Amino acid sequence: MFRLDAHQTLPVDGFQGALVGRVWHPAIGGPCVVAVREEGLVDITARHATVRDLAEMPDPATALRAATGPVLGPLDAILANTIPDTRDPSHPWLLAPLDLQAVKAAGVTFAVSMLERVIEEKARGNPEAAAAIRAGISQVIGDDLSRLKPGSPEAMQLKQVLIAQGAWSQYLEVGIGPDAEIFTKASPMSAVGTGMDAGLHRISTWNNPEPEVVLVVASDGRIVGATLGNDVNLRDVEGRSALLLGKAKDNNASAALGPFVRLFDGTFTLDDVRSTVVSLTVAGEDGFLLEGSSSLAQISRDPADLVRQMIGPHHQYPDGAALYLGTMFAPVKDRDSPGGGFTHKIGDVVTISAPALGGLVNRMRHADACPPWTYGASHLMRHLARRGVL
Repeated sequence: MFRLDAHQTLPVDGFQGALVGRVWHPAIGGPCVVAVREEGLVDITARHATVRDLAEMPDPATALRAATGPVLGPLDAILANTIPDTRDPSHPWLLAPLDLQAVKAAGVTFAVSMLERVIEEKARGNPEAAAAIRAGISQVIGDDLSRLKPGSPEAMQLKQVLIAQGAWSQYLEVGIGPDAEIFTKASPMSAVGTGMDAGLHRISTWNNPEPEVVLVVASDGRIVGATLGNDVNLRDVEGRSALLLGKAKDNNASAALGPFVRLFDGTFTLDDVRSTVVSLTVAGEDGFLLEGSSSLAQISRDPADLVRQMIGPHHQYPDGAALYLGTMFAPVKDRDSPGGGFTHKIGDVVTISAPALGGLVNRMRHADACPPWTYGASHLMRHLARRGVL
C-alpha cells in the first residue's frame, strides 16, 4: 500500500504555478477540468471544457488563473481517494491531466539511453548478455557523446567510422543522425494519472520505467506547458526487434502522466524545462530500492527541436499533442542475480519527480490486471454535451 499527499504531489513552490488537472466527478458521471489552488481543486469546465481547449488559448496560464467555478474538494482528500485500493467511488479522484491531445514520445534523445538501446538490439532481449555487450560497445564509441550534435558533420563522420567497424545500429541512426525518433506512445484519453496502477505486458521479463518530462503542445506548435511521464518500456520485446516498438510501448495503462500540467508563465518557462532534473525511485515489495535521476541539460536534441520534428508542415495535430522527451536513465542495477540487471516486479511503486513539476506515483501491475480503458473521446463529447458546456 502507498499513499498520496499534497507535499509529494505539488511542485516545491506549491500553488504558485499555473497548475491544471482533471478529476473524475461521480456526481456528474464524468471528468472535470480543474485549476489546482490553495482552496482546493476548482472545476473550470464551464469555461474550458477540455484541457485541449485551455491549451489553445493565446495565454493558457492567464486564462487558467481567471477561470472560476465550484471547489470539488481539497487536494489531499482527492489525492487520497485516487488510490484504487481505498477509493470511495462516490467521491472525486484524479485523472491524467490531458484529454484530447495525441500522446507522442521521442526516443534515444540521450547518449546513455542510446547506448542502452544498441545493447538491447545486440542482446536480442537477453538481459544476461547485456553487461558484456555494454562493455564492448563502450570501447568502440565511448559513453559520453553529449557534445556531439545530432546531424552535424562530426556526427556523420562518426557514423562512417562505426559502419566500417560493424558497430552501426538503427538506434545510433536516430541518436546522432539528423532525424529524431518520434513515435506514438498512447491514444488520446488512455493515459493513467498519479496514484493509478501502471501496466506491464505479461509476456515481458525485462522491462523498466522511463522517467521523463512531457511537453504540452498546442495545435499551432506552441509549447504551452509541461508535466511528468513514465514511458513504461519492455526492453526484451523492443530488443527482439525495433518493429515491435508498438508492443513494447503501447499497452493498457503503460503511459502515465501527471500529476498536473504546469503552464508556462513568469514562474515556469521552457528554459526551466531545459534545466530540469527528473528523479526516479522504484520501491519493491521485496525491499528492493532503485534510485536515479535524469538531467535535461544533457539531452542531445533541444526540446524545441523535438517539437518541430513532431508538428509542423509535415504533420498536424488539431487537438494538440503531448511529447515525452526521453530519458538518460537506463537502470542496470542487478535485482535478483549478478549480471541479471533490473526488471520490474509486480507491486513496484514508481515515483517520478521534479522540483517544478511535483511527483507522479504509480504502482506496477500486469496490463491486463489494470482497469481496462473504456472512456474515450466519444464518451467525453457526449458527457460535455449533457453538461451543456460545448
